[in-house]
Amino acid sequence: MTDVKKRSIKFWSKDDQPREKMLNKGPAALSDTELIAILIRTGTQEATAIELARQILDSVDNDLIRLSELSCRDLMKHKGIALAKAISIAAALELGKRRRSAEVKQRSKIGDSREAYEYFLGQIEDFTQEHFLVLFLNRNNEPLAVECISTGGVTSTIADPKVIFSRALTYHATAVVLCHNHPSGNPTPSREDVQLTKKLKAGGLLLDIGVTDHIIIGRETYYSFAENGKMDA
Repeated sequence: MTDVKKRSIKFWSKDDQPREKMLNKGPAALSDTELIAILIRTGTQEATAIELARQILDSVDNDLIRLSELSCRDLMKHKGIALAKAISIAAALELGKRRRSAEVKQRSKIGDSREAYEYFLGQIEDFTQEHFLVLFLNRNNEPLAVECISTGGVTSTIADPKVIFSRALTYHATAVVLCHNHPSGNPTPSREDVQLTKKLKAGGLLLDIGVTDHIIIGRETYYSFAENGKMDA
C-alpha cells in the first residue's frame, strides 16, 4: 500500500471514518476534528482531511469561538484549504451561531443571569470590539427587544444613559439588563464599568425602570453584577 493510500481516509476502518462514524453513532460521538474533517471532505497528498482539521484547530488552540472569528481568507492560509472548503467551514460555524441564537430567543422569559448571558451571546458575533447592548423587558421579564447601543474599540465603548432610557421608554420597558463584552476575554469589571452601572441604576430609579443586571461577556464565560451582589452596592 502506498503512502498516499495510507493517508486516504477511505482506506481506514469503517469505524474510524468520520462520515461512517457519524452515521452509525450520531454526530455527538465525533470530535471537533472529525466534524471539521467531514466539512473538508478530502485531504492532500501530504495530509488527510483529519490532519488538516487538526492543523486548523491547533492554530486557534482548539477554541471554536476563535475559529468562528476566522475569515475565509484566514482559513485559506492553511495548505489544502481552498475557497470552497473555507466557505463550508465558515457556513457551518455560522449555522451553529444562528441555531444557538434561535434556541435562546424561543424562551418566553429571562429567569436569571445565565439566561440573560446566553441571550446576549447570540447577539454579539464580533468579539474583536466592545459592544454595549441592552435587553428591554416587560413586567413579566419577557424580552421586548435587544439593541446594540454602541460599538467601540478593543478596550472600551461608550454607553449614553439618555439613549438607553429613551429606548426603554419607547418600548414601555419596566426593566433593562445591561451587557458589554471584553475582547480581552477577561470579564472582570473595570472601575469604569462599576461607575457606569451605578450611574445607570440611579437613572433607572428616577424613571421607575429597573436596571436588574449588568453582564460582562468574556471568552466562554461572563461576570454578572447581580450574581455577585453588586447591583445593590
